[in-house]
Amino acid sequence: MEKNLDAKGLRIVEVSVEPGQFERGHIPGAQNVAWHTDLVETVSRDIAGPDKFAALVRRLGIDRDTTVVLYGDNNNWFAAWGAWVFAQYGLVDNVKLLDGGRKKWEAEKRPLDTRTAEVAASRFEASPASPALRARLSDVLAVARKERDEQILDIRSPDEFSGKVIAPAGVPELAIRAGHIPGSVNVPWGKAVNPDGTIKSPAELKALYAAAGIDGTKPVITSCRIGERSSHSWFVLSRILGYPVRNYDGSWTEYGNTVGVPVVNLAGTVWGGK
Repeated sequence: MEKNLDAKGLRIVEVSVEPGQFERGHIPGAQNVAWHTDLVETVSRDIAGPDKFAALVRRLGIDRDTTVVLYGDNNNWFAAWGAWVFAQYGLVDNVKLLDGGRKKWEAEKRPLDTRTAEVAASRFEASPASPALRARLSDVLAVARKERDEQILDIRSPDEFSGKVIAPAGVPELAIRAGHIPGSVNVPWGKAVNPDGTIKSPAELKALYAAAGIDGTKPVITSCRIGERSSHSWFVLSRILGYPVRNYDGSWTEYGNTVGVPVVNLAGTVWGGK
């Protein structure tokens, strides 16, 4: 991509997990998006609504025919979340992930800049977000109760999936129950990437998910804790393998806090209230 940094009709957008990454140095010409304020409604728990999303995309200088390359830290974790939000507003085929993200770009000692490039605002108009790529609590409950023939892919760590821990150490978003949604299978999201941060080949990915019983013959719902890691697996399964996939962004913090839903807790962990 380095040779195309000045290409007309290209926008490069960083969406990183850790604050300050962009300011310390970014791909020349890149724009910055803060996932926790720009891509969500900050009061209600929801993705950015049409007005907010349109304002963001206009600021970034993106139109429906713009090629958008998203990248970020942590193997493009939140860049994939950005791609999932963009897709709900119809920006799909022209939105791509930079394979390897910041990790590979920096490891190869490619250029970084601390200046924010000025771009001309677009006139992007947003319709209501499409519900086709998003699963809701009612959808996963129907699968858990065997009322719907779909598959749930839980991409959290094995300890989260088994119920040994409620969430990774130090995270603020918690449920008060541990475990997983009945019927779900566990393939941690990080297994889809190589040590250098690049995504594994389609053949490797097919084998990885097929081993868990996921081969694209049934619709898949990806799930994690707050829906961000699972958006990476959504991207891999839907955009690379072409499987029918929705992301459940309510994930375990919604499901594990919901009264009366069935839960599998293999470890028997009990919330201690602390």
